[in-house]
Amino acid sequence: MYAVIKTGGKQLKVQEQDVVAVERIEGEVGAKITFDEVLAKGEGADLTVGTPLLDGAKVEAEIVEQFRGPKLIAFKMKRRKGCRKRKGHRQELTQVKILSIA
Repeated sequence: MYAVIKTGGKQLKVQEQDVVAVERIEGEVGAKITFDEVLAKGEGADLTVGTPLLDGAKVEAEIVEQFRGPKLIAFKMKRRKGCRKRKGHRQELTQVKILSIA
């Protein structure tokens, strides 16, 4: 069985025992968290889709690690003008392990 959850402005398809990286969620390593915004759950003919959310559905997860993603470079240039801008960014991420889908 899988579920589609919404977190950090993104939608993720998760199953039990999956380890996924999501945008930063406050909490200590080992803390239990709950995703209440479940868009769909089930599998095959048992798939239930919300409009837009499912009532009473939730996904339990555990925080595994707080980390920063790879460095991304935003480079802007105007040709023949000698104008160049370079800016770097690293996204704050949280790695979570999905424990149960209810």
